[in-house]
Amino acid sequence: METRKVQRLGPSTLAMTLPAEWARKQDVEKGDEVTVRESGKGSLTVTPESAHGEETEATIHAENFDADAVERAIVGQYVLGRRIIHVESEDALDSEHINAVYKAETQLMGLGVVEETPERITIRCSVDPEDFDLDNLLERLESTGSTMREEAVKALAHGSPDMAQRALNRERQANKIFVLLLRLIFTAYQNPNLARAVGLDDGFPLIGYRSVAKNLELTADNAEDIAEIVLESEDNTLAVEQSTMRRIREFTDQVDEITAAAVEAVVTRDYDATVEVRDLFAELGDREGDILDDLPEMDNEDILEVREVLVSLQHTAEYAMRNAEIAANLALNEQSSHTTIS
Repeated sequence: METRKVQRLGPSTLAMTLPAEWARKQDVEKGDEVTVRESGKGSLTVTPESAHGEETEATIHAENFDADAVERAIVGQYVLGRRIIHVESEDALDSEHINAVYKAETQLMGLGVVEETPERITIRCSVDPEDFDLDNLLERLESTGSTMREEAVKALAHGSPDMAQRALNRERQANKIFVLLLRLIFTAYQNPNLARAVGLDDGFPLIGYRSVAKNLELTADNAEDIAEIVLESEDNTLAVEQSTMRRIREFTDQVDEITAAAVEAVVTRDYDATVEVRDLFAELGDREGDILDDLPEMDNEDILEVREVLVSLQHTAEYAMRNAEIAANLALNEQSSHTTIS
């Protein structure tokens, strides 16, 4: 960190020089325009004009990767905010590499192949950050995970493999939303002007939003685990009495309430809402242990399946509590009846 002396240029104008090293890195020269924006908490953000709408590109050299690595590299460049991604090889691209490109394309929102030659495939992302709102995407991701969980548990109760498959099919949509969230968070961090475009007054919440998004992605994975248990178990259901299944569904309803309330607390920055989530979690208690303790004598394999379902639900509730803790931190960073910021 370095300090700069503020100078007076006129009766009402104060000025400060830009660091030479920063100017060189950003290609800022005399006469160029920069954007100066108040970032909150007494800070100003200076952004070079070149950062606005820049068509950033990346080239992936396929000869250095296997097919899986090419797919991961495309996803990584997408998350980092690249507009154009080239996948090329010194010789003709292998069919495995070509398939990896198209597989990645189906996983990512707004990505499409725009040019293809034997040695190179170019894909472009058409996502405009101003078309999305981070709060809305968090709510969509929570809603998708909740729907998956509801369908998976209902499939378990009715022994319906079709309904379980429906839940599994939603996993791709949940992953698309999650990776899109990561892209928007990274680009907003790199260009503070985009923070307002995606619904934030400043960039402070971005780290918290990254954690919330990951927790929601993990809850969708938990729902996926339950759906897979349905497909793998005998008769596509658990070997338990109807009364136990009712308790599992009640457990699911409570978990749904907690996860939705936690995300609502995040987007509203409402500290009182985080307290309500804590109360709901406390009411949940050791529901997993209570249900397991009341089970009659069963085969080890049957008990293991029941336990896996309950553990998935319990972990989902714990992820919701993590989101509530993040919401509390965001809320306490703002002026309210609970805190005075000076």
